[in-house]
Amino acid sequence: MRARAQADRHSAAGDPSGLLPVLRPPRLVGREDELRSFTDALAQPPAVVLVEGEAGIGKSRLVREALAGHCGTGRPLIAVCPPFREALTLGPLVDAVRDACPDGVAGLALTPLAGALRPLLPEWADDLPAAPEPAADAGAARHRLLRALAELLDRLGVSPLVIEDVHWADDATLDFLLFLTSSPTRDLGLVLTYRPEDVPSDSLLPRLTSRPSAGVRQTRITLGPLDVSRTAELVSSMLDDERVSEAFSAFLRERTDGIPLALEESVRLLRDRADLVRRDDEWVRHALADIAVPPTIRDAVSERAARLGPDAGRLLQAAAVIGEPAEESVLFSVSGLPEERARSAVEAAIRSGLLTDDDFGRVAFRHVLAVRAVYDGLTATDRRRLHRRAGDALETVGQPSASRLARHFREAGDTGRWGRYGEQAADLALAAGDHATAVAFLKDLLARPGLPAPAVTRLVQKIPLLAIGGFPDRAALIRTLRAFLGSGALSPRDSAEVRAQLGRLLIDAGEYGAGTAELERALPGLSDEPLVVARAMTVLGVPTGSPVPAAHHRRWLDRAAELVEREVPPAARLPFLVDHSNALLSLGQSDGWAGLAALPEDSADADHVLHLDRSKLNAGDAAMHWGRYEQAGRWLDDALDRAERHHFQGLHDLIRATRVHLDWFTGRWDGLAGRAAALADVGSEPRVRLEGMLLTGLRSRADGDLRAAEENLDEVFQEGLRRDVIEMQLEPAAALAGIALARGDTDQALALTDNAVRVVVGKEIWLWGTEVLPVRVQGLLAAGRSEEAERIAEGFARGLLDCDAAAPAAALAVCRALLTEGPGRHREAAEAWESAAAAWRALPRPYDALLASERAALCRLTANGSTEGSADSSANGSPESSADCLDQLSSLHGQLVTLGARGDAERIAGTLREHGREPRPVWRGGRRGYGDRLSPRETEVVRLLLNGLTNREIAAVLCRSPKTVATQLNSAMRKHGVTSRTALALGAARAGVTPADPDIS
Repeated sequence: MRARAQADRHSAAGDPSGLLPVLRPPRLVGREDELRSFTDALAQPPAVVLVEGEAGIGKSRLVREALAGHCGTGRPLIAVCPPFREALTLGPLVDAVRDACPDGVAGLALTPLAGALRPLLPEWADDLPAAPEPAADAGAARHRLLRALAELLDRLGVSPLVIEDVHWADDATLDFLLFLTSSPTRDLGLVLTYRPEDVPSDSLLPRLTSRPSAGVRQTRITLGPLDVSRTAELVSSMLDDERVSEAFSAFLRERTDGIPLALEESVRLLRDRADLVRRDDEWVRHALADIAVPPTIRDAVSERAARLGPDAGRLLQAAAVIGEPAEESVLFSVSGLPEERARSAVEAAIRSGLLTDDDFGRVAFRHVLAVRAVYDGLTATDRRRLHRRAGDALETVGQPSASRLARHFREAGDTGRWGRYGEQAADLALAAGDHATAVAFLKDLLARPGLPAPAVTRLVQKIPLLAIGGFPDRAALIRTLRAFLGSGALSPRDSAEVRAQLGRLLIDAGEYGAGTAELERALPGLSDEPLVVARAMTVLGVPTGSPVPAAHHRRWLDRAAELVEREVPPAARLPFLVDHSNALLSLGQSDGWAGLAALPEDSADADHVLHLDRSKLNAGDAAMHWGRYEQAGRWLDDALDRAERHHFQGLHDLIRATRVHLDWFTGRWDGLAGRAAALADVGSEPRVRLEGMLLTGLRSRADGDLRAAEENLDEVFQEGLRRDVIEMQLEPAAALAGIALARGDTDQALALTDNAVRVVVGKEIWLWGTEVLPVRVQGLLAAGRSEEAERIAEGFARGLLDCDAAAPAAALAVCRALLTEGPGRHREAAEAWESAAAAWRALPRPYDALLASERAALCRLTANGSTEGSADSSANGSPESSADCLDQLSSLHGQLVTLGARGDAERIAGTLREHGREPRPVWRGGRRGYGDRLSPRETEVVRLLLNGLTNREIAAVLCRSPKTVATQLNSAMRKHGVTSRTALALGAARAGVTPADPDIS
C-alpha cells in the first residue's frame, strides 16, 4: 500500500517513473527558541516584536508559524510593504484593512474622526463619517489621520498587527507605527519584520527600534543561518523525514550559507534535475563532485522557472511586474494568456513553490528574491509592455491606487496617465501630511518630457517647501526648474511663480547669491499679489552665511514692511508680521521685539493659530540667543502647549529641540543626554536631528568623553559647511575649537573658526558671536596674534552698543578677560574673569559661569605664586591667599560634579592634586529633599495629567498659571527621563501615581 501511495504522489508531481523524490514544503527548523520568544512577547501586551534578518532567512515563516498558534482575543492583521521605488502613503495598512473588511465598516461605531480616512478609502465613503474641516498644517493633518486609522484598528479588534518588510515602508506608515508605540492606549501587539542591511540611512525605523517606548515590552529576534545539522533537518523535512547524507548536508550548507530559502530552492532544483537519489536508505546527490548547485538564488529561480514551460514563464513575468498579491483576473490579463492556459500555468507555478495564493484568492511570489530574479531577467521592451498591461488591468479593478497606477504607467512610458495618477498620489500625500512622498512624486512629474506650461506652474506651486530641507534629490529638482525657466515656454506670470520657488530652494540649499537673484527677478511678475511679494522680500531679509552685510537684509525688510502697510489689509498681515519680526531679531535689531509684542495672543482662525505658535517658537529661539532665558522658557512652554493642543507635530519637534537647547544653557541637565539623543532620532526634520547631535556633542564634551563629542559636533559642523548654513556652524565650531585648544592644537582651532568669524565680522551681526568669538580670541592669543584678537574684541564691543543682548555681552566679558591675562596682570585678569562669571550667572548660564570662576581662581593662584602676589599677601594668609584659591577651586569642583560636567571637574581635581589637595567627595543624588522623586506640587499636576487634562485645564483646577504647570510638567519629565506627556503618563502610572479624584478634575 505504501509503495502504491508513493507511486501516486510521484505521478501527481509529474514523475511517472517514480524515481524522483516527492518534495514537501519544509518545516520550520532551528527556530524553537525564537518562536518561544515571539509567542511569549505577544502574550504580554502592549508589546513590539522585531524580527530581523537577511532576505530568505525565514522571517515571514516564523511570523506565520507563531500566528498559527495564536489564541488571543485579538484579530491578527498582516500588512506587507511592497518593494516599490515610490512610497505609497500608508499603502500597506490601507490594503490590509480593505482586505479585512470586504463588506465595509458600517456598524463599527466610528467617531467623526474617522472621516479623515475618506481620501485613503474612497470606496467606503458611504460608511465613513463626513470629512473634517481642513487641518491648519500638514502635521495636524497627519496626526488626525493617524488617530483615525488607530481608531479603525481598535474597532476591528486588531492584535497583533504585523507589518512585513518594514525596510520598504513609506514615511507615513513608519509615523503611524511610532504613533502606536508612543501612545499605547490598549493591549496591542505589534510585529515588524525587516532586513537591517536594507534600511535607508534616513529611515525613521531606527527611531522606532532603538528605544522601547515607556510601558511597551520590546523583543528583538535576529534570525541567523542554519548550521549543517539544521540544514540536514530542513532538507529531510522536505523528503518525508527520510535521512539526508552528512556530505550532502555539508555541501548544501556551504553553497547556500544556510539561508532557508536558498536551501529550499536548491533542493527543488536538484530534484528537477534528477540529481537526488536514494542510496543506503538516505538521500544523496547523484554526483557530488561534478554537479554544482547554482551560486545564487537568482540562478536557481531562473532555472526552475524555465523548467515550468513558456506559459508558466509568461505568468511569472506578469506576477513579477505587478510585484504584489494580485487577483487571478488581473494576473491573467497582464500575462496575455487565454484563461484556461493561464490557470494551468498558475497551478504549475504554485505546485513548484514559486507562487502561492492567499485567503483572498490572490496570487503572488512566495519570496521577494524570486520576484527580483524574474523581474531582473526581463528586457526593457518586455518591462514596458507588461507594465502597460498591468496599469490597464488595475484601472478597471475596484478602487485603484493612484500610486500603483503611476508606477506602472511611468515604467510603461505612458506620460499622460503617469502624470494624471502621479499628481493624484501627490495630492493624497499632501492631504495626509506626507510631504516627503509628495515631493518625490512632484519631482518625478516635473522631469517628464514635453510637460505643458500650465502643468509646470501647477505642480511647482504644490511643492511643500518645509519638506525640501531633508529631500535627497533637491539638486535634481533645482536643475529641473532651471531648465523650465531656460526653455522660454513659460508665460511671464508662470515664470515668476517658478522663479520664486526656485529662489527659495536655492537659498535653502546654501546658494544664497543665486537664490536671491532669482527671487529679485521674480518679484515684478508677482506685483498683483503684494503679500506674496512682501513675504518673498522677507526671505531676502533673513540673514544667511552669505557675505551680504546686515544692512542689505534690513533694507529688504523695510521695503517689505512699507509694502504691507500700503497694500495689504490688516486681517491678512499675520504671516508676514511673524516672519518679519523673526528676521529683525536674527539681525540683532531690537525693534523685532515690538513686532512680536504687537501680535495677538490667540485666534479663531486655524491657519492663524499655526502662525501664532510659530511666532512663539521664533520668540523663544530669539530670546535664547539674546540671553533672555526666562522669557525664552515662557514662550517655548507656551508654544509647546499650543502645538500639543493643535497637533502641530512638526512644529512640536522644533519647539522641543529649542527647549532642550535652552535647558543646556540654563544648567537643567537632569536627563539632558536622553532628551538630546531622542532629538537625534527624529528623522523627519533634519534641523531637529542636528540639534540633538549638537547637544549630545556638547554634553559629551562636558562629561569628558571627547571622542563622542568630536564625532557628533563634527557631523553637525560639516553639515553646516556643506549647506552653507551659518547657524549650524557657530556652536559646533566653537566647541571643536575649544577641544583643539585644550590639547594645544592652535592651528586647528583657528581653522575651525575661520569661516564663522569671517561671516560674523563681515555681516556685522554680532549677536552670532556669543559662542565663537571668545574661543577665536583665545586661539589668536595662543598663536601670538594679539593685535588681531584685540580688533575682534573692539568690533564686538562696538557692535553691541545698540543691542541689548545679555548673552553676547557676557561673551564680550570673556574676550576682555582673555585679553587682560598676561605677565604681571593676573589679579586684574581675575577681576575680569569674575565680571564674566557674574554676567553668565545673571542670565542664568551656570556652566559658563563656573568655567569663568575657575579661570578667576587660577589667575589668583598664579598671582599668589609670583612676585605680583607677594606685596599684598601676608604670611598668615590674606582673603586672596593660595589656600583661599584652592578652597574656591574645591567648591567649583563640587558644583561641576553636581551639574554633571565630570570632564571639567576632573580637570580641576588635577589642579588641586598638583597643589597637595584631594578633592572632597560630592553628593551626587538628585536635588536635596526630593531628588529624582516628584515633589508634591509636581505630583498634583501629573495626577491631573493622567485624567487627560490639558495644561490650561490643570492650571484652572489648581489655581496656577499655565506656565507654572508647564514648568512642573517639564521637571517631572526630566525626573522620569522622558520627553513627552504620553511617556510621562505611562512612567508615572508604572511608578504608582494614580489619577486625581474625578471630583477634583
